[in-house]
Amino acid sequence: MAGVVTFSNHVKYQMAIGNINLPGDTLKAILMDTSFAFDKDAHATLADVSASQIAAGNGYTQNDKTLTNVAVAEDDANDKAEMTCDDPSWTASGGSIGPFGAMIIYDDTPADDTVVACIDFGTDYTITDGASFTPQDIKLSLT
Repeated sequence: MAGVVTFSNHVKYQMAIGNINLPGDTLKAILMDTSFAFDKDAHATLADVSASQIAAGNGYTQNDKTLTNVAVAEDDANDKAEMTCDDPSWTASGGSIGPFGAMIIYDDTPADDTVVACIDFGTDYTITDGASFTPQDIKLSLT
């Protein structure tokens, strides 16, 4: 599943002053409703985007999907660093989850719950009862 990754400008500031440690902090993922349009300037914190998170229910719990095995690797050949993590997954139970069209990754460690990035899936998804949605091979390239 390909997606367009956009970092918030606020995370760049937070990293520059030492408030963000991607592999050491608690990163979480949330799913955004289909009307959500990410603004890298205005969407700095969880509070800025939470109104567009999909509703809880049918196997989806708001602000509860912690990303695991977050790692950052240096890629000198391509002049970047790359953050990876295990694939998060949501399973619908008792009804559908969605529709949704994007996923926000935010850092739950700083007091302001800094938005790290938005992954726009480029299409809308609905997880039907009993099915799972697992965005795979998440890689955030820091150039």
